[in-house]
Amino acid sequence: MLTAADPLPSRPQRVLVAGVSGSGKTTLAAQLSKILQLPHTEIDSLFHGPNWEPRADFMCDVDRLTREPRWVTEWQYSSARPVLAERADILIWLDYPVWHSMSRLIRRTVSRRLRGVELWNGNFEGPLWGMVTDRDHIIRWGWRTRHKLRKLVPTLEDKFPQLTVVRMRSQRDVDVWLRGLAEPATSGADAAGKAESNAA
Repeated sequence: MLTAADPLPSRPQRVLVAGVSGSGKTTLAAQLSKILQLPHTEIDSLFHGPNWEPRADFMCDVDRLTREPRWVTEWQYSSARPVLAERADILIWLDYPVWHSMSRLIRRTVSRRLRGVELWNGNFEGPLWGMVTDRDHIIRWGWRTRHKLRKLVPTLEDKFPQLTVVRMRSQRDVDVWLRGLAEPATSGADAAGKAESNAA
């Protein structure tokens, strides 16, 4: 398992972002999509149908997505995780302190509800009082599963030898790593620009 300071074996082409609820998986996936020029599919949009019902075609869509040569998505849903891990070449694990992820999750949930943000396929965050009455409310779910990945992720490289796991313990780790990831592309572009200028 690598850290933010370790060099990657190759330029990622099929990327997973893992983390508990509120850790910022989708935000990082979008950033990686831009830096690496990879198409980003938000896996929640494949799973959730209208009225929060799971879509019947979810696994077919996951299969179709992961057969493409280049992509980035989030490592979620127990039914999809083995297929995703088998076909990815790198997984970025956002292993943040519980207080960090939970505070983000609470702020995000409250903000979405108050602003009426539409999520996937016409769904919206439920009433905030659902945190008290609904066992599967996203905030209660986030708390209940806050340590789940610390059992799952460390076993992945043994099960899927092609998969490189990079563990990020803080937002600073992520920021430093992203800057390093962006540098080769920037340097290459600069070199190409200088070559064109010299040729002119």
